[in-house]
Amino acid sequence: MQSNVHTSTGVEYCRAPRRIPGGGEGSSAAGRSDSIKPSRLFSPPPFHSSSLLNLNSSKQQLQQKMRQGSMKVLIQLASILLCVFAVTARRLTVNPTFDVRSYGAIADGVTDNSQAFLGAWNAACSSIGDVKLLIPPGNYFLNPVKFYGPCPNVNTLTVYQEGVITASTDLSLYQSGNDWVEFGYVEGLRLTGGGTFDGQGSASWSYDQCPTEKYCNVLPTSVKFVHLNDTIVYGMRSINPKFFHIAVLQCQNFEAGIIHIEAPEDSPNTDGIHIERSSGVTIHDAIISTGDDCISIGQGNTNVLISRINCGPGHGISIGSLGKYPNEEDVRNLVVTDSHISNTMNGVRIKTWQNSPSSSSVTNITFENILMSNVQNPIIIDQTYCPDKLCDGNLVPSRVSISDVHFKVINGTSASQVAVTLNCSPGIPCQNINLQDIVLNYVGGKPSTAFCAYANARFSAPMLPLPCN
Repeated sequence: MQSNVHTSTGVEYCRAPRRIPGGGEGSSAAGRSDSIKPSRLFSPPPFHSSSLLNLNSSKQQLQQKMRQGSMKVLIQLASILLCVFAVTARRLTVNPTFDVRSYGAIADGVTDNSQAFLGAWNAACSSIGDVKLLIPPGNYFLNPVKFYGPCPNVNTLTVYQEGVITASTDLSLYQSGNDWVEFGYVEGLRLTGGGTFDGQGSASWSYDQCPTEKYCNVLPTSVKFVHLNDTIVYGMRSINPKFFHIAVLQCQNFEAGIIHIEAPEDSPNTDGIHIERSSGVTIHDAIISTGDDCISIGQGNTNVLISRINCGPGHGISIGSLGKYPNEEDVRNLVVTDSHISNTMNGVRIKTWQNSPSSSSVTNITFENILMSNVQNPIIIDQTYCPDKLCDGNLVPSRVSISDVHFKVINGTSASQVAVTLNCSPGIPCQNINLQDIVLNYVGGKPSTAFCAYANARFSAPMLPLPCN
């Protein structure tokens, strides 16, 4: 950059030297006219103090302009860098998709895809923002696999499953308590797409001795959700599990809707959805036909809402079983509403074991607006639950206390004459059990009846069967 600087005295600096008349630039004085004196040609300009002050002022102005120019350059450079960073970050966070086929998955129903699925999961989990793991249509054979986090830079991780995932029938692959498909330790998980989990359980059901043996080898659950927060499962289908269809364990803020669950009526221990040690759980709009409880509420659950469930065949919607193991946690704040239960062993049930090793409680429970169709035990509290063949008559009463339970607007038909059973613990009788607007007709034509033991119950009209004491 070139600059000519002028002082206020008219003296010009930083310019080329003047040419000497009659000679080249820088030539000697020989041969010149005597009227031209070299002393005048090269003498400095006359000194004035104002010139020095002006020179210093010009220098300061120059430095200030240079500083201002440098600052403008820095600001422009910073703006450019910020723009580049923003564009790059935006490209990284605009819903990247990880297709399992890109990681080697083959949808032939035979090839084990566990490593391919894990590769896609790990890539998605390591990404940034809202990410998707895609399982396209097809049949994907899958050995036991754990999809675990944490995924620290992911806002939501959507597993979009369109295909069928099929389990191995080889029980040796499920040693050491392994379940089949596990999702764990993630925030913002989404499972959707309408895909199917096929547990191929029929080959294993004959090995399940848990319905009759106190000590048994538990078969693997098909899909387990463990230690999750802010989870949505939508449009999932599960068929023929070896044990439970779905287990929700130690989860917070979990929602599942538009769920379709199916297994034969005689398949053992095939609970539809089992919930344990979780809070803020919502299950809605589900069709469940299976061999055990449509939905089972285990120990340690709080703030659970279950609505619009079509249950049957199966064993109904149950709290429990509770009180079998030491140090079980309480169950409180549960609502089951707007549901239809048909052709099941039980309707809505609370079941606890005798010989409880420790105390726990069930409180603030509501079953409301439920239609029963040909249900064996539409309303039942059973605190003598013991399906093991080793149970005998010398059992200590259950130590699980039950209180503040409300049965409201429950109508329909009972397959047994005893439509209401309140069989509570003699050690800790049930407290504040309320039944209101109950109309249950026995399909056999006779009047339905109610049975009560150790229950502090209140009945409000209309009431059929007639209240028991």
